[in-house]
Amino acid sequence: MLFDITRSELADIFGESRLTTLPATAFPPSAADTEGARLLRTVGVPADTLWLRELDEERGTLPLVQDVVDVEEFEDASPDAGEWPVIGWLLNAHLALDPRSGKVYAFDADEETAQALHTDVSSLIQVTLRFQRLLEEFTFSSSSSSSSSDDSDEEADFERLERETERIRQETSSVDPLPFQDDETAWTVISEEIAAGQRFEGDSPGGRALHG
Repeated sequence: MLFDITRSELADIFGESRLTTLPATAFPPSAADTEGARLLRTVGVPADTLWLRELDEERGTLPLVQDVVDVEEFEDASPDAGEWPVIGWLLNAHLALDPRSGKVYAFDADEETAQALHTDVSSLIQVTLRFQRLLEEFTFSSSSSSSSSDDSDEEADFERLERETERIRQETSSVDPLPFQDDETAWTVISEEIAAGQRFEGDSPGGRALHG
């Protein structure tokens, strides 16, 4: 694993009820015994920013890439990508686990691209954890106002928020360069949205300051 992630760490931050996992039976035989499947089964991810895939109601298994997209239309996809399990959904991309390499790929049906997004599942969980925690814990010093003083405070808040998102990007990239490898990855887009004050829920400190 690139990142040391434990269930207890996530539970301490988000609570057990906020963590979602996938059962062992959800994975095809080729992926069931992989480290990535184990992490998704035993550690899980915090809900909201990243959503794990719902299982097929009849089979109780994850769909395969070939079940959700026409793999032949993805020129940059691996020849065996159709057999990979789809583990989640991020922004507008299906997330799939390559059992052989352990990498997580983002399949964007609109752009018809298949991009390696994480070197392993621990990286996926780590980035999700850090952004979700930032969204839930970041505080703005003041709410919106037309006064010059409050405008200055708000500008300082957004500069601080941008520094926090950039810190996550840099510290992640020093270990795994894939999540933020260019300006078009799902995580790069999400980080920019957060830095702009988006994605804050109304019941979070940041959401209450931004939305009243």
